[in-house]
Amino acid sequence: MKLLSAIAISCNLFLLFSLTASAQMSLVPFVNNVTKVTDITNCNDDRLFIVEQAGRIRISDLDGNLLPTPFLSITLKVNDNGNEQGLLGMAFSPNFKQDGRFYLNYTNSSNATIIARYKVSATDPNVADSVNEEILLQIAQPYTNHNGGTMQFGPDGYLYIGLGDGGAGGDPGNRAQNLQSPLGKILRIDVAPLSSYLVPVTNPFYGSTTAYTNIWSYGLRNPWRMSFDKLTGDLWIGDVGQNIIEEINFQPASSTGGENYGWRCYEANAIYDSTCVFPLTSYSAPVYTYSHAGCSVTGGYVYRGAKYSSWFGKYFFTDFCSGLIQSLTPNDSGGFSASSYGSFGNYIFSTFGVDRYGEMYLGKNTTGVLKLTDSSCVPVAFISMKDTIFLSGTSYLLSTPYDPV
Repeated sequence: MKLLSAIAISCNLFLLFSLTASAQMSLVPFVNNVTKVTDITNCNDDRLFIVEQAGRIRISDLDGNLLPTPFLSITLKVNDNGNEQGLLGMAFSPNFKQDGRFYLNYTNSSNATIIARYKVSATDPNVADSVNEEILLQIAQPYTNHNGGTMQFGPDGYLYIGLGDGGAGGDPGNRAQNLQSPLGKILRIDVAPLSSYLVPVTNPFYGSTTAYTNIWSYGLRNPWRMSFDKLTGDLWIGDVGQNIIEEINFQPASSTGGENYGWRCYEANAIYDSTCVFPLTSYSAPVYTYSHAGCSVTGGYVYRGAKYSSWFGKYFFTDFCSGLIQSLTPNDSGGFSASSYGSFGNYIFSTFGVDRYGEMYLGKNTTGVLKLTDSSCVPVAFISMKDTIFLSGTSYLLSTPYDPV
């Protein structure tokens, strides 16, 4: 009883302090000797995999020590001539410890998007097999911009692939609304087979003869970073705007797919193409927008780490030009409330990343990776033996990605 009382008192103080303290975000240099970072990910161990646009993947430990030898270098295959081309995304198999497989999204010499499967070396866990590539998808790109590039495994074990509308300006081919085109879409495929892939039978256009069956959702201009909430399974998408509005889209874990996010008929909530016939209410509106004066949204992650209690459950994102870091938190009205952490305009943020513990990082389009920290005096979360976070006096249980095994 004394122990339970102590815990209750501690939790009450924790709640009080968390409600009154304000976050003070700091960006701490983490790794310097990497360039044009397009993705940062982990394979559920104490390594960070840092993807460079030119076609290299570097490994860092969680103290920021960079291994001298790249995990993979495919610079001869990767075309990074365009500002939005190159090696753009990486995703590890959910069963990576067993199957050693990972997936890349890159631009080849023909300007096409390649989705390829690789494996780690059989003899060295810090080196990949660069020879035995299996190409799963090759998607022609009409222009050199709006390649998208983000990839994530969902809680269902399927691989989600974000593709832009094909480029130029204003989606001149109206590809984002064309269900026969993979462009301007999020695709969803089953990569569990030993070779090739399957179309999940639960895809919204499965079996269709008039739509590309890999489509999960559509109507996107250039989804630059999407991520799943590790606790809830919700999907967050940062979609780059045209001339006026940047937007954040949200897809609940309960979704069965098929959402139309509106482009090019709408740029966020504003009509872009007046010839489009569907009403505003028939598409999935963004949950948050801001002025295009920022220039280009960089989507991020919901913080599920254990270090900074005031961040827990908030979705963090930024802007490529302004460096303004913001977060979204669910509110009592069924929407989301925004918070700002200030502008770090001396950096050019190209991607977020997380380590196995849920701590967040920012990659720069110039040189280096930064780590996000909260310098305010807020108690950290505490973790039980069952890897869960308990908060006394409430009716919910929060899980954490902490997994030391």
